[in-house]
Amino acid sequence: MEMFSMEVWALVMFALLVVTLLLGYPVAFTLGAISLLFGGIFLDLSFFNLLPMRIWGIMTNFTLLAVPLFVFMGVILEKSGLAEDLLETMGLLFGTLRGGLGISIIIVGAMLAATTGVVGATVVTMGIIALPALLKNGYSPELATGTIATAGTLGQIIPPSIVLILLADMIGVPVGQLFIGAVIPGALLIGLYLSYIIFKAWIDPDSAPALADETHTWDIHFIRRIIKSLVPVLLLIIAVLGSIFFGIATPTESGAYGATGAIILALLHKRLTLKNLQESLQQTTRLTSMVFLILIGATAFGLVFRGMGGDQLIHDIFIQLPGGKWGFILISLILIFLLGFFLDFLEICFIVVPILAPIAEHFQINMLWFAILIAVNLQTSFITPPFGFSLFYLKAVAPPDMRIGIIYRGIIPFVFLQLLGLTLLVLFPQITLWLPNLLDTWAH
Repeated sequence: MEMFSMEVWALVMFALLVVTLLLGYPVAFTLGAISLLFGGIFLDLSFFNLLPMRIWGIMTNFTLLAVPLFVFMGVILEKSGLAEDLLETMGLLFGTLRGGLGISIIIVGAMLAATTGVVGATVVTMGIIALPALLKNGYSPELATGTIATAGTLGQIIPPSIVLILLADMIGVPVGQLFIGAVIPGALLIGLYLSYIIFKAWIDPDSAPALADETHTWDIHFIRRIIKSLVPVLLLIIAVLGSIFFGIATPTESGAYGATGAIILALLHKRLTLKNLQESLQQTTRLTSMVFLILIGATAFGLVFRGMGGDQLIHDIFIQLPGGKWGFILISLILIFLLGFFLDFLEICFIVVPILAPIAEHFQINMLWFAILIAVNLQTSFITPPFGFSLFYLKAVAPPDMRIGIIYRGIIPFVFLQLLGLTLLVLFPQITLWLPNLLDTWAH
């Protein structure tokens, strides 16, 4: 009876954590404070002797070193004006098609995702540059905002995504394998977005008009501009992802290549000033410190939660769910989707995933596939009203008269497309597993 009551108190601890996070308390300190409170009451403070070794394991984890490297790469590219050049060139390239500007934003979003993996920076950059252009050319505000917010979140699923690096560490799947597994699901989502924009432009031409034909002429200057904008990005994508896929470098080493490549591109664009470099280093330090502080707090929380038997109680509940393996997958995805309305992806990644991963292993679920399902689900949470972070990033840089309701209405079709993509990945695991299996076969 005493053990049962302690397990119930573990669930109370989890519920208290969710409530305090919803009230807006800082995540890392909330995790630490609740862990100390419940651990001190139910387990004794000597139990925390285990914590320093756990923290040391995090700090010396070679895989997690990729996080600051990829963040730095993304921030440098943002400062170098590469995103701006790409957007303007793609806009000219596709602008003469109906819905062409929307198509160009999705393509640029995908390319930036494959070089940065930093969602906030991509949404803000594209919001500042592309939103005025879309509105000026007669796009409906809903379609314009929905397209930008969605394109900006592709950094969640397309490698080298920070989410994938953290998920790989939480679930115990090699990062390189997870990157390879995310390629086709990422391409599937891009295809769904593009199909919707083309369909929308076809049935409602006024919502996504074509630009006038005279916006550019196919002369040597225009071709040179396309090459100048596209080739550096493509080379960086090949350097970063190609080195991982073909086993030339670990994800952490490829992060170093990417960071070096970003500095070289900034130099070539004549945008690498001391001020830009300083700002990039400061932003990288802030973002990385936030990630690791939350990770340390989540480690303390997980330690106490397991010590109180909470993980075993949740394990027993999930094991008894109807539907077995498929019941567990369905409930897990619904839980993460609902939590995504209120919690940041970092909080879900560090708190919820370590509880679900052992249960998935019990059901003998392919962990690579399960990790991709979680990543796509977390991406959905970024654009789901009312608390989707991308929607707030976009609202911050949108014109003052752009109400949040317009952004919410614009994103709804893309949320349904996202859920359609997630459903296809659940029903057809080979979409995720085909490419990793193929590369494994070649390697052997």
